[in-house]
Amino acid sequence: MAAGKGKGKGGRGEKKSVTKSAKAGLQFPVGRVGRYLKQGKYGTRIGGGAPVYLAAVLEYLCAEILELAGNAARDNKKSRIVPRHITLAVKNDEELNKLLGNVTIAAGGVLPNIHAVLLPKKAGGSKKMSQDY
Repeated sequence: MAAGKGKGKGGRGEKKSVTKSAKAGLQFPVGRVGRYLKQGKYGTRIGGGAPVYLAAVLEYLCAEILELAGNAARDNKKSRIVPRHITLAVKNDEELNKLLGNVTIAAGGVLPNIHAVLLPKKAGGSKKMSQDY
């Protein structure tokens, strides 16, 4: 009898399951994305590559937002990302702002902005030409 590893019938024919995410080299769940695509009736048939591609796109977007939000948190001397940092990251990035332009982030606030008209006028400004001709 061979020295088998673990339980089972002699260790033959049993393989450890490898997830679709691991095969694709992703962190996002490919199987779950595929299930949601099917349940959402986005099409009568869903190809095998569609959930992999969508999971990769979602993972990239999350990584991009988290990197910028982490930079915003570091700029504010914080070690934890809060919704405010996500808002600052999205609104200061041109492409992400276009993608998420009409999205409201709860407890995110707004970008600090004071209209130029409301700012005080400069005290030591040079005078214009006098009106006496």
